[in-house]
Amino acid sequence: MNTSLTYRQATEKDLDFLFDLRTKTMVPHYEVSGLSTDKETTLKRVLYEFDKAQIILLDNQPIGLLKVNRTFTNIDVLQLQIDPAQQGKKILTDILEEASLAGKTVSLSVLKTNKAQHLYTSLGFRIVDEDQNSYFMETEKQ
Repeated sequence: MNTSLTYRQATEKDLDFLFDLRTKTMVPHYEVSGLSTDKETTLKRVLYEFDKAQIILLDNQPIGLLKVNRTFTNIDVLQLQIDPAQQGKKILTDILEEASLAGKTVSLSVLKTNKAQHLYTSLGFRIVDEDQNSYFMETEKQ
């Protein structure tokens, strides 16, 4: 079966979807980390850098969120959330390919309690720094 993965700019109409997505994908990690999971804090995280928010569509159905900040030397993955029923590594491998072609690094942060860090390591990310709750990871410049 051929599936089509596309992106579109998020709008205010997507806020309910994004709030539900963040609740499903991130609240469990925040709870384990002892971080706030109330509605106001969750909405603030959804709205963070909202101008960079892209809705990830699979066969024209929303399955996730990608926020990326592209600079001359780096691609910083600010937020990546995929509905648990649709999770995979295709989006990150596309970003890594883009960075490789442009000679850029890719950076992201992941909560220490989030098992996704193992996926990131398998894709070539390494820990470059950390704080109390998160690892800061990046790839080598290609």
